[in-house]
Amino acid sequence: MVVMKLNLFDTIAAIATPAGESGIGIVRISGKDALKIADKIFVSKDGKKPSAFKTYTVHYGWIVENQKSKISARGGFAFGEKNQKLDVVDEVILTVMRAPKSYTREDIVEINCHGGIIPLRKTLELVLESGARLAKPGEFTQRAFLNGRIDLAQAEAVLDIVRAKTDSALRIGVEQLKGGLSKRLNQLRNKLLEPLTILEANIDFPEEDLETAKINNIAASLEEVNQRLGCLLDNSRRGRVFREGIKVVICGKPNVGKSSLLNALLKCERSIVTPIPGTTRDTIEEIIDIRGIPIRIVDTAGIIEPRDLIEKKAVSRSQRYIREADLVLLVFDGTRNISYEDEVLMRKIKSKPTLALINKIDRKLKIKRQRIIQRFQRVVDISAKKKKNINLLEEAIAQFVFSGKIESGEPVWLTNLRHIQQLKRAQRAILRAEKSANKNLPFEFIAQDIKEAIGFLDEILGRRFSEDLLDRIFSEFCIGK
Repeated sequence: MVVMKLNLFDTIAAIATPAGESGIGIVRISGKDALKIADKIFVSKDGKKPSAFKTYTVHYGWIVENQKSKISARGGFAFGEKNQKLDVVDEVILTVMRAPKSYTREDIVEINCHGGIIPLRKTLELVLESGARLAKPGEFTQRAFLNGRIDLAQAEAVLDIVRAKTDSALRIGVEQLKGGLSKRLNQLRNKLLEPLTILEANIDFPEEDLETAKINNIAASLEEVNQRLGCLLDNSRRGRVFREGIKVVICGKPNVGKSSLLNALLKCERSIVTPIPGTTRDTIEEIIDIRGIPIRIVDTAGIIEPRDLIEKKAVSRSQRYIREADLVLLVFDGTRNISYEDEVLMRKIKSKPTLALINKIDRKLKIKRQRIIQRFQRVVDISAKKKKNINLLEEAIAQFVFSGKIESGEPVWLTNLRHIQQLKRAQRAILRAEKSANKNLPFEFIAQDIKEAIGFLDEILGRRFSEDLLDRIFSEFCIGK
């Protein structure tokens, strides 16, 4: 275990809800002094102090700037000194969760304020003035990990849940937080410990020669672990897609219906649609859910030859988005023949994965469809304005993402690039150990490679970690989580 520079004995606090106006905003306090701090700033209706509250209880009262007043029997404020003024910051609900049965395994107090910037800020200021320090990004979840409530893979799943853009991504994050991935990795780890124990016993007591059958069993065990790792890694691309999504760019010459297509996919009026060519002079980006896949979809300006500085910048930005795209949706106006502008765009995207869309099929078609089919593997006929065949387009996008293998009974466990990299390293170490066992190389070689593989698994689970690793992981969290 690494000794952390971060002082885990501090009591920390932060606003745990997004800034802005809302019904409720939460100030969260965690640490040994959480209840003592709450005693200083909270006045309950019944006059009791938070330090006397039972765990998992909720209490109504006020956040105040001084505590010399008392509560009258009628529930109003009565002052202990003549002319004393009690400064009420907010009317709140306070929740107490005592250690060790809390998110961080420390005493936690959560103050539910009215969700405005001022009451939340003033409440937090009072908490900090009373002895807490401002939490760092992800520090509450970091403490949950360091205090042993969750492992590191589960801690990272918290961020996946917060950032989930689709139901599928949310389900994967919840399963990982429940320990689905951790359980599988611990099973593999235990499977590796079996041959390692045998090898180390023989290294320590060389007079007890290993039988050939036991050596063969070691190789077979390593092969089984390797196969199970391979199954996890084979599914990792799907997991990464569910976690991060793909970037899809809509392009086409002016007035082919790009903005109408964006609106049809979003199922709302996001882009302005007019019969005037060049209405969209900048990129518009949104996130949509297609078959559980988070899609970052971008509507680009349809300008081919810029006439001024603004249009020049719009074209430059559109070209950049096309270069970065995972998939391009090239839209053609089905009521017109293929034009010079269409040819220019087809040349520009020839190296990109592309779905060709023939739009405006609700009207009389003039386009030579065969020419498009010859250029592109997949062509979808749509009417963006009438929302016709949009479901076929969504199916084609999903088919592209999963290479035609959309349905799969295999659960998705791997979504995190760090986990994928560590499992690949573990797999390489196991392959080396397996080859060494088959070649009857010294036991020390086999044991060392197995230890390395276990170490890579331990880094995913957080059994082994560095302070730099934790800093990288938890710096991505928001303050208050």
